[in-house]
Amino acid sequence: MRLLIICYLTFFTTYLYAQHAAPSHLRTDLSEQTDKVWQNGTVTNYTLAQAETGHFKGQLTLIRSKRPSFSWVLGDTLQGAYQSAYQILVATSIDKLEKGKADIWDSGKVSNKQSTGIIADKDLVQADQIYYWKVQTWNEHDAESGFSAIKAFRTDKQLTDYQPPFVPLLKTWQQPVSQTTGATGNTFYDFGKDAFAQPFLTVTSPTDGDTLWMHIGEAKTVQKTVDRKPLGSLRYSRIPILLQKGTHDYAIQFTADKRNTGPKAILMPDYIGEVYPFRYIELQAPTGDVRIEQLSRQVINYTFNDDAVTFTSSDTTLNQIWDLCKYSIKATTFSGYYVDGDRERIPYEADALINQLSHYATDTEFNMAKRSLDYLIYHATWPTEWSLQNLLVAWYDYLYSGDIRTVATLYPQLKPKLLTELSRADGLISTRTGKQDDAFKKSIHFNTFDGKSTLVDIVDWPQQGVLGLEKKQAGETDGFVFTDYNSVVNAFHYQALIYMSKLGKVLGHHDDAAQYLTQANKVKQAFQKTFIDTKTGLVRDGEGTDHASLHANMMALAFELVPAKYHQKVLAHIRSRGMACSVYGSQFLLDGLYNANEAGYALSLMNSDAERSWYNMIRTGSTITTEAWDTKYKPNQDWNHAWGAAPANVIVRKLMGIEPLTAGYETVSIRPQLADLEKASLKLGTLRGDIITSVENKTGKFSMSVQLPANMTGVVYLPKTESAGTVKYNGKIVKAASEGAFYKIADVGSGKHHFEVIDKNK
Repeated sequence: MRLLIICYLTFFTTYLYAQHAAPSHLRTDLSEQTDKVWQNGTVTNYTLAQAETGHFKGQLTLIRSKRPSFSWVLGDTLQGAYQSAYQILVATSIDKLEKGKADIWDSGKVSNKQSTGIIADKDLVQADQIYYWKVQTWNEHDAESGFSAIKAFRTDKQLTDYQPPFVPLLKTWQQPVSQTTGATGNTFYDFGKDAFAQPFLTVTSPTDGDTLWMHIGEAKTVQKTVDRKPLGSLRYSRIPILLQKGTHDYAIQFTADKRNTGPKAILMPDYIGEVYPFRYIELQAPTGDVRIEQLSRQVINYTFNDDAVTFTSSDTTLNQIWDLCKYSIKATTFSGYYVDGDRERIPYEADALINQLSHYATDTEFNMAKRSLDYLIYHATWPTEWSLQNLLVAWYDYLYSGDIRTVATLYPQLKPKLLTELSRADGLISTRTGKQDDAFKKSIHFNTFDGKSTLVDIVDWPQQGVLGLEKKQAGETDGFVFTDYNSVVNAFHYQALIYMSKLGKVLGHHDDAAQYLTQANKVKQAFQKTFIDTKTGLVRDGEGTDHASLHANMMALAFELVPAKYHQKVLAHIRSRGMACSVYGSQFLLDGLYNANEAGYALSLMNSDAERSWYNMIRTGSTITTEAWDTKYKPNQDWNHAWGAAPANVIVRKLMGIEPLTAGYETVSIRPQLADLEKASLKLGTLRGDIITSVENKTGKFSMSVQLPANMTGVVYLPKTESAGTVKYNGKIVKAASEGAFYKIADVGSGKHHFEVIDKNK
């Protein structure tokens, strides 16, 4: 018997160790790309040490913080697995680290569950040095994992208390997916998708001096030619290539365009060079024996893991829209910042907010949002609402990355972005009452922008009578009536105060946090008193008008400013207006609908094939989300605008219902709202590992499988059936708490779980 017990204990211990694998996906200051070396955008086989000793002039990810953070993913797969302790070793050489000698930092065994954002309690690194680190962990049974593989990083030549690293831009070779002969007799190439890229040719010519003409652009004609006169700001260019005798390679160089290389634009770095968005190339060869041996392109992106997030469903249209929006986020990372597409290449706060949420929903990348926020704080644009959106970007930065340091650094600069200096006694703010003096504009880092010398309320864009829209054309504001005190502006003001209060609390500024919360409650009370029509239950556009636009109502709903007793009236009004907003406004329309459990209507908007839809973007020929629903709604629109990619984050956050409840996904809410969608599955990468969900939504029965990584706890919400349903959790009937239209099961640990709701009448 004793031998049997010993054998069992030995087996059990071995089993625990086998399940508690060494940590992986090591990150320094949230970057997983710290040990790579690039040359002009192409990754090399050099290590950091080899690049240094060889005096190699390439590009590196440079850590800029004196106290960088360390993060990793646990290898545990069992239910309820979590980390009970960790040990980090940092050294100046691999040899030392392999021998267990940490000459920079040995944290010792630290009893702590945290596996993201670990920061030493002292300045850890020096400038312009290479460091190596590894980590081991202990699980809930105190079983030791063994050390991870060693990861290297290099510091910049100057360090600060905190600054996010910047991963170099990358180049990826691509070949055309098809080659045909067009109606003109020219050779027509299709690369399958639009991309910011640079073309390369290999051509054989029997003589010197002949000219090969390249037609390059984003749109094509039915005759299989590149569209020479595309609508809006779609790109087309005709480029001469002077040929040499023999076989030669030709790298096509683009000249700078004054539209997107002005003083407010983000310029391409010298090691990349100028880029151009295109999908199609048409080659017009001279007569004779000129042969096109090869055509390819190098696509420019910020680092992007295509496998980090995957989604599929039983709705083929929704799947196409997901693919469109996910690719749009990747394609528009070409500058390393969130910019407004190709026409201007300028960062705007509104673009950054939707870019940020959709980036988190399609990849596990966080530093691009941090760099964009830092840039926007000091380069303010002109719309009132967009100043307030800095606070939304700041909150989501902390919530998704778990790293408060960007916000902590910018905190004094974030305060004026609340625009409280423009408020009256009841807390409501206005840009039209003469309070935008020089001191105010200086506090928010605003200078003249597009001829505007003060902040101006925008609501949505474009407005009537601008950018080629005639006065009779409505624009995208649904007839919004602008008054001195605007409901949309004040909805954003309220939400900004709520998030600033939360950030103040995290940072330990408790007096600030209390003050901002008090002010938010004051604004909410004034908002409801001033803007809500108690007779109709609708939200007015502003003080002094009875007009109730889609925007006034959807923003109030998105930010929880509509009292419950008016929800149905507001929802009925929103349904009556359809998609009477821009691709930017759709983010808040969909958020508001899902927040109010109006999932069926929200889904019908996302998978619609109407003219004002994402499917229409695909139908018109674009492979990146467009700046507007159609060129008729914005005559100068482009076909590479990520602010149109709201479904990427809405599908993850709302339809599949996966949102972090606490910073860095330590706790996660899973609240699927599939409406009539029969099946859907999602793998979502996070700093802690993958969340994997699969849902079947049949009449009378809802079932969902959930897999959470170690060190994560879930709160699962299951939709109620028509009649009182039976709830099963891992095959056992449970009594689940009721919360509105959902059953709630809290404290769901890591590992695999299965949930069912079965209608008692089925």
